[in-house]
Amino acid sequence: MSVIAEREYASFADFYPDYLAQHANRTSRELHFAGSTLALICLGALLLTGNPWWLAGALLSGYGFAWVGHFFFEKNRPASFKHPLYSFMGDWTMYWQMLTGQASF
Repeated sequence: MSVIAEREYASFADFYPDYLAQHANRTSRELHFAGSTLALICLGALLLTGNPWWLAGALLSGYGFAWVGHFFFEKNRPASFKHPLYSFMGDWTMYWQMLTGQASF
């Protein structure tokens, strides 16, 4: 299994091209998008109900779907293991780009 280069990045702009390269598989990108969408729905439910279990649902759906994409379709390790902040930023940047048509599913 490959992982994003074992190096430090000077900025998110340096990291993001490597992040995108680790998301070349269409099914993996679709799983990321689905998981992120479910996470947003769970966060909305958390705000509406105040029930903290929705936070667990947000984390499980967001990371669960993404990790299935990495382990079974990309055959690589998620960037969140080595670069959690940049990976989180990358997830939402890629999500926005897919949502707005700037990147393909």
